Amino acid sequence: MRSKSATSSENLLEELQAALSHGTVARRVETLRRVTDLFVGNAVDYSDDHVRVFDDVFQCLIEQIEVSARALLADRLAPIASAPPKIIRTLALDEVIEVSGPVLSKSERLDEATLIEIARSRGQAHLKAISLRRVLSEALTDLLVTRGNEDVVQSTVSNPGARLSEGSLTDLVNRAERDDDLATCIGLRPDLPRHHYLKLIAKASLSVRKKLEAAHPGLAEEVSSVVQEAAQRVRAAATTRQTETARALVKSLHEDGRLNEFQVSTFAEQGKFDETNAGLAALAGVAIETAETIMIDSRTEGVMILAKIAGMSWSSVRAIIAMREKLSGGSQTDTLTRRDTYEALRSSTAQQVLRFYRMQQSTTPAS
Repeated sequence: MRSKSATSSENLLEELQAALSHGTVARRVETLRRVTDLFVGNAVDYSDDHVRVFDDVFQCLIEQIEVSARALLADRLAPIASAPPKIIRTLALDEVIEVSGPVLSKSERLDEATLIEIARSRGQAHLKAISLRRVLSEALTDLLVTRGNEDVVQSTVSNPGARLSEGSLTDLVNRAERDDDLATCIGLRPDLPRHHYLKLIAKASLSVRKKLEAAHPGLAEEVSSVVQEAAQRVRAAATTRQTETARALVKSLHEDGRLNEFQVSTFAEQGKFDETNAGLAALAGVAIETAETIMIDSRTEGVMILAKIAGMSWSSVRAIIAMREKLSGGSQTDTLTRRDTYEALRSSTAQQVLRFYRMQQSTTPAS
């Protein structure tokens, strides 16, 4: 006897196929959007049978839509842990990175075998997306280190969730002798075994050595003189005092009613990160720590959210984004696109996103 869920699945597929066979492209995209909304809105409540039905539906739809619609589907399904597995695999195997990227970097539904298959066969953009995953096994990191270009390797090494094998570490430390950026990325990993750290710092340049000694003060004793170590502690203390001084200044300005958008924009144009961060936090009414977490994120959306809540104009937002990119050494992206995105952002939406962000932070278990 056929199960009720199987019959329901067949009926739904028949209805969709009938609609799509006589529908326009716009109609097909709208059908996909409605089905996606239905799944995303109730994903936590669906049983395995329900998920299988959606998997069949998505597989039917995915063959009849253009790249932009596939990319949107991937972006919406990627963060959902219970997403239909077959469509997740299909999206991950897509040669177009705009489609496969979100799934490769975020989806916990994607199995290890598929990830390894893609890491062995796809190009650098796909490898970069994989390197951003929350957790990477040694098998995956070995492939990323072996096949990846400089950008992929640094992204992998900088990922705290990447497990590096002894073989990969040996290779990376040897390569780092000719690459200061890579040396810094490796040396700042908290799980770097002591013997690799000592080998790395023994061959590192002076600038890299100073950064690593500051990050590992206990091990610094084995590679630095007492004078060097003491000087490093003084520099670290000075940095702390500088941050505290900046925050105290902004607090005083805010309490006196002298802190405004122009002042924060001026801080940004002068490259004063601590003052800019504290000022933005004050105007947006959030904790400095919250603003700092958002400010140091590689994405700019968080900064635009805070700025919109603070009621800032685009010129001020642009100054803050430019400061972040200059300090991080990153390249500037499409300013016009960012401006359009910011101007289209509504204050109520920004407030809602911030509330959701705070909820996530408060519910995230300590590691």
